[in-house]
Amino acid sequence: MGMGGAAGGGGGGGRRGRRRRKSGVMSEINVTPMVDVMLVLLIIMMVAAPMMTAGVSVDLPRTAAGEMASQTRPITVAVTPEGAIFVDETPVTEADLVTTVGTLATVEDRVFLRGDTTANYGTVMRVMGLLSAAGYTKIGLVTERER
Repeated sequence: MGMGGAAGGGGGGGRRGRRRRKSGVMSEINVTPMVDVMLVLLIIMMVAAPMMTAGVSVDLPRTAAGEMASQTRPITVAVTPEGAIFVDETPVTEADLVTTVGTLATVEDRVFLRGDTTANYGTVMRVMGLLSAAGYTKIGLVTERER
């Protein structure tokens, strides 16, 4: 009877050893399913991203109210290749630029600056600096779309 108990105890010790071996194998993480799930999520995001950026079509209501008050016509400042400055169609000097624009627009109005591609970069930046220093913060640079 005593031997059976010893054999049982030995068997129990053997089972404990087997458990340790199994837990050693189970401690390793299997990365393959995680990679598969991440690739599927990546594909879903790639397909869904263009759909999220598309605009929503909305049927806007119609009203009899007029447009919001804004300047009647935009003020355009042009710099020619020779460095001459024009406000709309009128040639002006750098000293008279701010006063001429001030008679046509308020500080809140948008001023469009058109600089020729062959014009001196410094002249265009100097005109922009004069307008900015006078308080005209809404300066738009006019460009053409490439063909």
